[in-house]
Amino acid sequence: MRPLQISADTALKLSKALGVPMEQLMHMPQHILLKKLAELAQAEAESSAADDHASTENPK
Repeated sequence: MRPLQISADTALKLSKALGVPMEQLMHMPQHILLKKLAELAQAEAESSAADDHASTENPK
């Protein structure tokens, strides 16, 4: 299996966002990486929606 074809900057950002060592990230199968990215995006969307909901309930 080939390492992922991503830049070093992208790998570093993904490593930090996913909490995975860069070496492990570079050799992670693409379908697993995509699943983790989808989970991360869903979690961010849920937290964003919760923040938006809280700000509409308590206007300044």
